[in-house]
Amino acid sequence: MPFARLIPCLDVAHGRVVKGVSFVGLRDVGDPVELAQFYSDGGADELVFLDIAATPEDAVTLTTVVAQVAEVLAIPFTVGGGVRSVDDASRLIEAGADRVSLNSAALANPSLITAIAHRYGSQAVVVAIDAGEGVVHTNGGRVATSTPIVPWAVEASERGAGEILLTSIRQDGQRSGYDLELTALVRDALSIPVIASGGAGSARHVAEALRVADAALVASIVHENPAGLSALRQEIQALGIELRPVRERHG
Repeated sequence: MPFARLIPCLDVAHGRVVKGVSFVGLRDVGDPVELAQFYSDGGADELVFLDIAATPEDAVTLTTVVAQVAEVLAIPFTVGGGVRSVDDASRLIEAGADRVSLNSAALANPSLITAIAHRYGSQAVVVAIDAGEGVVHTNGGRVATSTPIVPWAVEASERGAGEILLTSIRQDGQRSGYDLELTALVRDALSIPVIASGGAGSARHVAEALRVADAALVASIVHENPAGLSALRQEIQALGIELRPVRERHG
């Protein structure tokens, strides 16, 4: 049985880490390079970095920040936001990302999943699904589509995604727990890992998510006290969840 993974998520806009509630009311919570360093040293298994502005003028800023973050990490690093082509994916991977995360662009052009997987392997492709009211949402969770969540997750897997990052819009930033029912539905339909996202408010919430998913994303719960990640890991393990051993740090 693979170890569960604890993954801090940095939502980044214009070079700064931000956090909101249900994708709105964003506030500045810090410098992405500084936070990445804290999490890498503090026991994170991986890091997810999402450019939620994702505008063309931010492309250079994003690449620069990705390169700076990659320099301080000793853990795998996924980058998403504004990835609309194989060239976009290549730019981020060459800057230091281990994986790219696709969202709206994958839904609009599902063959993009396959194209990137063919070039870099399925392990380099994460498909992010912003889920609400039974359907997939696009444009940072603002636009509801008619696409059902579970069938889209299955299609993404079949097209070459190596993981699904599933975010409950309703639970995002609420700190009241993950959407366990939805997460279990998606996980049971797939043979690839599912990362639960949206709603972590305590170690108990994370442990509950890790009983139905392969990994859990955390944001608000750690951004307020990045140095507390180690204690959070200990609490989760005390609740019976076997996390990956913390990697040795070098440098």
